[in-house]
Amino acid sequence: MLTRATETLIEQSLIYPDGFLSPLEIEDAVTRALAEDLGRAGDVTSIATIPVGTESRTVLVARKAGTIAGLPLVAATLRRLSPEIELLPLVRDGATVAAKTSLMNINGDARAVLAGERAALNFLGHLSGIATATAAFVRKIGSHKTRICCTRKTTPGLRALEKYAIRCGGGFNHRFGLDDAILIKDNHIAVAGGIRAVLERARAKVGHLVKIEIEVDSLAQLQEVLDVGLADVVLLDNFDTAMMKQAVATVADRLVIEASGGITLDTIAEIAATGVDYASSGALTHSSPSLDVALDIEI
Repeated sequence: MLTRATETLIEQSLIYPDGFLSPLEIEDAVTRALAEDLGRAGDVTSIATIPVGTESRTVLVARKAGTIAGLPLVAATLRRLSPEIELLPLVRDGATVAAKTSLMNINGDARAVLAGERAALNFLGHLSGIATATAAFVRKIGSHKTRICCTRKTTPGLRALEKYAIRCGGGFNHRFGLDDAILIKDNHIAVAGGIRAVLERARAKVGHLVKIEIEVDSLAQLQEVLDVGLADVVLLDNFDTAMMKQAVATVADRLVIEASGGITLDTIAEIAATGVDYASSGALTHSSPSLDVALDIEI
């Protein structure tokens, strides 16, 4: 069940970009983070040193330039500890900001702000780091049609949030889990007895709304996939750019083409120039450094 604080934030839509993030994911993540940090006795430092009822004025700041993601988590964290706290967002998730930009004004119970500070900043820094890295890839792609997307290489328990951060950075999501699309990889092909066998079995089992993607590691395998004709998407695994160009010409718009394997900021522009539809990078979620953010208390 959602807290009234989270419902209010959703109704106001003050800090969301044009995207989606389940409020249930926010509630679950905040509950886990606060339980981890507050333990059995709460914030013993603030309880011991800050008188009850002390008010503070606080500014949430991006110390470094970047793309913001995670403000709904900041708000939900602080509202969980003090439902009456006043929050004034100054930017929305998805905004690209300069260093020292103020992101949100926070007025209210000082104990609550201090108790929720680390959990809130952990969410914001981590998700903004992912959004910032994604935005850098998008800029490198430029006017090419290729869309950058994530993978399932995510932090356990935070997948929905990290995939949200990808969207805040201008990227797109791959499947969320094993249950929402079929992705046939080399091991599936080997166990099932080959490309034709695995595609025929997949197509016979899935509903009409489930997409089938299959991984290939050679142009010969790609041709076999085209000959069978049952796939929706083909994943080019660790193809060099010359092979990608040939694959795009061979497919001739009959399948959606995804490139994957070793895609970096240094290579994405060249990959996009080949004409592939998507390029997926696990590094966006598993290796992006956190953005430096802080809470500055004014009084």
